[in-house]
Amino acid sequence: MIDAHHHLWHPDFRHQAWLARPEMAPINRAFTVGGLSTAVLGLGIERTVVVQAVDEPEETRQLLALAENSPLIAGVVGWADLTCPELAAELARPGKLVGLRHGVQAEPDPWWLARPEVRKGLATVAEAGLVFDLLVRPHQLPAALDTVRALPRLTFVLDHLGKPAIASGELEPWLGQIRALAREPNVYAKFSGLVTEADWARWTVADLRPYAEAALEAFGPARLMFGSDWPVCLLAGSYAQVHDAAQLLTPGLPPSERHALFGGTAERVYRLRAPWKV
Repeated sequence: MIDAHHHLWHPDFRHQAWLARPEMAPINRAFTVGGLSTAVLGLGIERTVVVQAVDEPEETRQLLALAENSPLIAGVVGWADLTCPELAAELARPGKLVGLRHGVQAEPDPWWLARPEVRKGLATVAEAGLVFDLLVRPHQLPAALDTVRALPRLTFVLDHLGKPAIASGELEPWLGQIRALAREPNVYAKFSGLVTEADWARWTVADLRPYAEAALEAFGPARLMFGSDWPVCLLAGSYAQVHDAAQLLTPGLPPSERHALFGGTAERVYRLRAPWKV
């Protein structure tokens, strides 16, 4: 199994303003490779992809250094300034960099992805052979759809299924937008981050099911990948609870499709290295 989406951070090394909010108190502490190894113990996770949490180049450099020294971490989705003229040189680095991500969800302009300078940077990401993770909210999905259509040579991965409004039980317009995105062959999606879009204190697997089923129908297991979103998931449940929920939401899948969802898709899309052995 591969966990295609988790984070690592240490407040002593880097301030993250979003962690200072009162509701984030449970995760406003250090989360290290050692903590990750403990969290996945006994769950069959052999490899992971660590994803940036702040839009700063220094964090990416630190994540790459951690990954090089960890056989568990097979890939890094980092950050780089998409508008930087030296972006191509910045991406020509060795190591476990497999993709980039930008905190589009925090951009006030819902069409930020359509800016010419951003599109130019995304084209450079494609030329570098990297993937781009889409961190967007439902109101930004129209811009995401326009962008993936404009850049067919770039592989996109939609994080957290586009953050549907699970807590309120709303399906539209998210459902129609997800189906439109899934019709584009260069788009994949992460089966991740659902518990924190639900009611943190009272969510059930049944609350997640309509969104999980919609994603499975739209993308199919061959274009979906499991991610824990640890440690953010701890706001609503443990790593094991998120892992178990994903299993309960995907009953009856044949072995080949289960392999894709829980490892094969991530391995193929991110071109991950061989698994570690104990």
